[in-house]
Amino acid sequence: MGTSVQVTPLSGAYGEGPLSYLLAVDGFRFLLDCGWTDLCDTSQLQPLAKVAPTIDAVLLSHPDMMHLGALPYAMKHLGLSAPVYATEPVFRLGLLTMYDHFLSRWQVSDFDLFTLDDVDAAFQNVVRLKYSQNYLLNDKGEGIVIAAHVAGHLLGGTVWKITKDGEDVVYAVDFNHRKEMHLNSTVLGTFVRPAVLITDAYNALNNQGYRKKQDQDFIDSLVKVLGTGGSVLLPVDTAGRVLELLLILDKYWGDRRLEYPIYFLTNVSTSTVDYVKSFLEWMGDHIAKSFESSRANAFLLKKVTLIINKEELEKLGDTPKVVLASMASLEVGFSHDIFVEMASEARNLVLFTEKGQFGTLARMLQVDPPPKAVKVTMSKRIPLVGDELKAYEEEQERIKKEEAIKASLVKEEELKASHGSNAKASDPMIIDASSSRKSANGSHFGGNNDILIDGFVPPSTSVAPMFPFFENTAEWDDFGEVINPDDYTMKQEDMDSSLMLGPGDGLDGKIDDSSARLLLDSTPSKVISNEMTVQVKCSLVYMDFEGRSDGRSVKSVIAHVAPLKLVLVHGSAEATEHLKMHCAKNLDSHVYAPQIEETIDVTSDLCAYKVQLSEKLMSNIICKKLGEHEIAWVDAEVGKEDEKLILLPPSTTPPPHKPVLVGDLKLSDFKQFLENKGWQVEFSGGALRCGEHITVRKIGDSSQKGSQQIVIEGPLCEDYYKIRAHLYSQFYLL
Repeated sequence: MGTSVQVTPLSGAYGEGPLSYLLAVDGFRFLLDCGWTDLCDTSQLQPLAKVAPTIDAVLLSHPDMMHLGALPYAMKHLGLSAPVYATEPVFRLGLLTMYDHFLSRWQVSDFDLFTLDDVDAAFQNVVRLKYSQNYLLNDKGEGIVIAAHVAGHLLGGTVWKITKDGEDVVYAVDFNHRKEMHLNSTVLGTFVRPAVLITDAYNALNNQGYRKKQDQDFIDSLVKVLGTGGSVLLPVDTAGRVLELLLILDKYWGDRRLEYPIYFLTNVSTSTVDYVKSFLEWMGDHIAKSFESSRANAFLLKKVTLIINKEELEKLGDTPKVVLASMASLEVGFSHDIFVEMASEARNLVLFTEKGQFGTLARMLQVDPPPKAVKVTMSKRIPLVGDELKAYEEEQERIKKEEAIKASLVKEEELKASHGSNAKASDPMIIDASSSRKSANGSHFGGNNDILIDGFVPPSTSVAPMFPFFENTAEWDDFGEVINPDDYTMKQEDMDSSLMLGPGDGLDGKIDDSSARLLLDSTPSKVISNEMTVQVKCSLVYMDFEGRSDGRSVKSVIAHVAPLKLVLVHGSAEATEHLKMHCAKNLDSHVYAPQIEETIDVTSDLCAYKVQLSEKLMSNIICKKLGEHEIAWVDAEVGKEDEKLILLPPSTTPPPHKPVLVGDLKLSDFKQFLENKGWQVEFSGGALRCGEHITVRKIGDSSQKGSQQIVIEGPLCEDYYKIRAHLYSQFYLL
């Protein structure tokens, strides 16, 4: 049998909920993402709670709430203790996302689902991988290799490839086939015929227009509102799609020489941009090349001001401005408060760049037609004063006294138990007070010697209690005391924890001043709330800047990858069924779309065996280098040795085999090769015309590389044989 593979959606199936899936590969259980919505509804995590203690590894694909928001809660409350794997940007930006979410919640409620310490603990042991790095799991996961590949969509976004016994399971959600201002396109299209592909149907029913026109419409809509004296609010995530928006705004503001102020407002905005400046190698190739040639960092934003509180905005008053504020859902955070302030003015604009999560204020405002009024809750944290402060202090004092009494009682019980057991055993370390008085009558301590006995352990050779003495055993040489350099070297994990928040110590400079005071100060405080109805008079616009492949592109990529088995997750019921029917009709694959907590078995139908190559056989093999691998044609016989299958040299001379050409030729690359050899080459009707008489073309199904053939057409002349020789040189001949 092939590698055993089972998939169970825990959330995000036949719906647009947070992403979380259980993948079992030969009994090794992966948790693919650990998402949560901005509502932080614990009922969404019930399926995860059932399996969390059994998880062996967690793979994170993107640094936003929908992919990793439940990680701190799951590790604190649900028993999740498995190692976590992610790229460096997903680790760093995911950490900042969780900081921002906690602070936004804590400032307006007594949020107790997790703390900043819980966030740090959840991210402390994340194993950071580079793109295309093969990471071999140990112990229970022995033989399994995981690798992160470029997904697009968000910085550090990952397509995970999990390999066991030569079979690949690919997890690719929220990928983008388009290059963007700061990201490369996904490499998912380079995978061919994996055993299982797990992907989403989120955009299966959506088709996108041209990107340049989309960017132009986006800027025009902002400038139009600003020109009439209005302001624009863009509810954004903490450190995800907002990075692309910042680059677009910074570029167009510079090109058009616009002077309207742009503000990026989150609790961690400065830290976010500081970290992103150091992640250039994770961005698009053009950004890295620009930095190498001119040392120009794309995120040295000239037109955008980074702020961590609303004081700067309040100074501007009604001045036209653009504000990018978290959270995108409008549930909590700066965007919630700014929306309430701006909604009543018809000249203002709230521009959504992503679909709101179900049940949130943002989703409510995106319906057509939008509501004319909405109910919101305004909350803030204030210090206790007067009678409330006095009552709080009295309560704290009472609690302290109770804890002190309990602690003393526990200590007394422990001492009694210790004295009782030691006395019964005639422990020489316990000295009876009466006997000590008798033995010390002649000493200068007199009759009160017993007060010096309790807590000291006298050696058997002493006649009275002694203070402990530790001999200095340090080694010395001609230059003084020998030191151990390791004692003065910071360990990697200590360094990581000290750098967890980036430049600066603790929370300094990462959150707004009032939040820092409340978090780091012991001043008692409370949250006051009041419900109000907001008249929505401002303009509400949605433009798709989510950075995901549209329906047409998703279908094309899936067809090109051509998995043996396809699992569809994360998408509305309508979108999931549409993509399922399309793939079942047009692909030679088994297509599955499981419900939440429904386990499907996608074990490969192939039979795989492990065999060893005997030393005698290996000595006669001539390998050829092909990329990272070496290939060779082998004729052998299967034998058995110590209950293991082994390949042995054939007992008789094997018949000659037909030559095999190994490789994947692109006609564009072959055209460049021939031009370098001095040939006149051009494309004509999808074929490559070489000289006057010879044509090279590909025939067959372009979605499956193995089913294509390369044909040389033309008369049997000297040019024909030369072109054929050049063509053969592009392959490995076995």
